[in-house]
Amino acid sequence: MTPKTFVLLLASTAIAATVLPALAQDNSGPNVGAAAADATAGAAATMGLAQDLYALGAAQGDAVTVLAAAKLAASVDIKSAEPAALDPAKITFGEGDQETFRKKAAPAAPAAPAPMMNDGTPRAAAKATFFSATSEDEGAAEAPVTADAMFAKAKELAADDEAVLGLIDDAMAEGSRGRIGGAVEWLSRLPAGQTDVWEIPYYGNSYAEVAIVGDGDANLDVAVTDENGNVICYDVSWSDKLYCDWTPAWDGYFYVTVQNMGGSRNSYYLLTN
Repeated sequence: MTPKTFVLLLASTAIAATVLPALAQDNSGPNVGAAAADATAGAAATMGLAQDLYALGAAQGDAVTVLAAAKLAASVDIKSAEPAALDPAKITFGEGDQETFRKKAAPAAPAAPAPMMNDGTPRAAAKATFFSATSEDEGAAEAPVTADAMFAKAKELAADDEAVLGLIDDAMAEGSRGRIGGAVEWLSRLPAGQTDVWEIPYYGNSYAEVAIVGDGDANLDVAVTDENGNVICYDVSWSDKLYCDWTPAWDGYFYVTVQNMGGSRNSYYLLTN
């Protein structure tokens, strides 16, 4: 698996509802198997792409690009959820450089995933936050940009262009129809200097994706590891976005470490399929 940033990448799948027993198979190596045959474009990746397009369009003052981003965002039906509390004792950290960061989120011992709830709600991700904040600056944004805010920005940039304004009105009317679903989002407001670690269960032999979509206020370094500390993907560039997809070889937990490397808070979404 090679590192991936969030540049025009789309993929998703659903996680089946079942109760998982602990497995007896050898799970000492990297939890990455052969690519899933059922990988298809999905809601989590689409929302991340929408954020990228919006940032580009807003920077260029291009109403049409911002409109394209808004249409993508409006096409997605994502469920919002609150994370469970992750036991901090399960997480160990190394010291040092970026190479160490890529390996810093590993639990003390492997564990089988928790089952999906009987009513069909997604299994909750769990989160713990570490270290002290280095700044009280709350940043300019409360969260990544919503579809409604994107449409409003498109109208602002379109000004008196009646043709573009008409396209925006048409897109707003169509935006709620035929939405794609299958993704869950968790919002975290991470102060400068602090680190979130998320624990997320995935089924083996089933396509998995994780996206981090920041609000643009600060750089986020992100690493995804399996229960044995093997690195699945990472991004330590000057960015607050990451997209990662893989196929687990067995049922297990994966850990997403998000480190705020900037000088102000970053309110970001973690999105999963």
